[in-house]
Amino acid sequence: MNKNNSLPILLVDDEAHILKASKLMLQSSGFRSVSTTTDPRTVMPMLAEQPAAVVVLDLFMPLLSGQELLQKICSCYPETAIIVMTALDETQSAVDCMRAGAFDYLVKPVESARLVASVSKALELYALSHEVSTLKEYLLNDRLSFPAAFASIITRDKRMRAIFQYIEVIAASRQPVLITGETGVGKDLLAKAIHSVCRCRGEFVAVNVAGLDDVMFSDTLFGHKRGAYTGADQAREGLIARAAGGTIFLDEIGDLSDSSQIKLLRLLQEHEYYPVGSDLPRKSDARVIVATNKSLKALMASGKFRNDLYYRLCTHQIEIPPLRERRDDVPLLVDHFMQKAGEVLGRTAAGIPSDLFRLLADYDFPGNVRELEAMVHDAVARQTSGVLPLEGMRHMLEDDTDTKIIAGSARSQDDPRSVLRGLFGHFPAMREMEDLLMVEALKESGGNQGAAAALLGITRQTLNKRLGDIRKSTVDNC
Repeated sequence: MNKNNSLPILLVDDEAHILKASKLMLQSSGFRSVSTTTDPRTVMPMLAEQPAAVVVLDLFMPLLSGQELLQKICSCYPETAIIVMTALDETQSAVDCMRAGAFDYLVKPVESARLVASVSKALELYALSHEVSTLKEYLLNDRLSFPAAFASIITRDKRMRAIFQYIEVIAASRQPVLITGETGVGKDLLAKAIHSVCRCRGEFVAVNVAGLDDVMFSDTLFGHKRGAYTGADQAREGLIARAAGGTIFLDEIGDLSDSSQIKLLRLLQEHEYYPVGSDLPRKSDARVIVATNKSLKALMASGKFRNDLYYRLCTHQIEIPPLRERRDDVPLLVDHFMQKAGEVLGRTAAGIPSDLFRLLADYDFPGNVRELEAMVHDAVARQTSGVLPLEGMRHMLEDDTDTKIIAGSARSQDDPRSVLRGLFGHFPAMREMEDLLMVEALKESGGNQGAAAALLGITRQTLNKRLGDIRKSTVDNC
């Protein structure tokens, strides 16, 4: 069930039979909080007692006109979406109402589908506006209402705290959440935090969809009925059913096949799915959280990910910064992982050598937090003198190509200028750098210009124009 359907709706009309019919239309479509009044003078007191997300307002009423009421509501409750519903089918009237702040203008008699669609869109607008204002309040006050939900994520980074605040804002929404970030940054921990903040009554169910073909994806998520295929001796509930009232977390979403993407899209749009071998759809109220370490935009450009699915998933999108951009978190994480490893291995807490953080200062952590945990765990396992040994870490930090050598407690790096001169034979101009990037992006994407443009962060038209300039320059120089 869409959580927006529980938001308060107020119907205002001096004709009681219209109010009754409109209320029945909305209630039969799942809207649970619908109030009515035939006296327009009671509207402002009612809103003062309980603000409404949507007000459906007749235009011509005795004692107080709908036009006056529209202006008052817009002034006092700017977040409230107002739908004007009147028998006056006149363009100028509609224009005046929309200019005054109305969300929609409906002409009586209004079909049920038209009213329901308008109210649904108005509720979405209200929910979005409420999220924005709540997020502003969180950021201005720098507060967290549920800090315990994020206790498993060790950080003091400001961007991470802003992410936590954003999660608290979107917690009430049942829209999907897309978490992106490099391998090892903690996307699964953040998904669990979202589930915790939402205070869902159901379970948190996680599944890695990488490597699942369409049959396995359908059977794992949606289950099957008895006799659906050879060996299906009993009906089995899928993970979606297990996550009822809770959260389903789909990791590595960028690896889904096209057929599986279509099934996931249906789940998101219709909140229903088909168990394997069944012709009867089942409803789902599980919140969907997905994660990937790939660029979905690049996958879309190369035709490997559906545009419609992406736009369904990105309603709420969170990018977790890599550990190399959160250097202040490294000491906290080292201490946390030392304690954790000590408990697992039965070791007392080891001392931290003074050279440790200088050793890690220039390291890029391609495996992010997960890699740091492995380093610390290995060091704790090796320690015999009560001090964390550095030899194992030095070995792990050595570059595979031996172009960077660890000397003492620091790690030397190649001079970027030398690298550039090695590539071009001289210090390159900006134009030369751009040309090289475009050529390498085309190689990386297998010649697909859309994917290459996505990698470069430019439009395909811009890439085409620049490639044309390169070809023209080459011809002119021949």
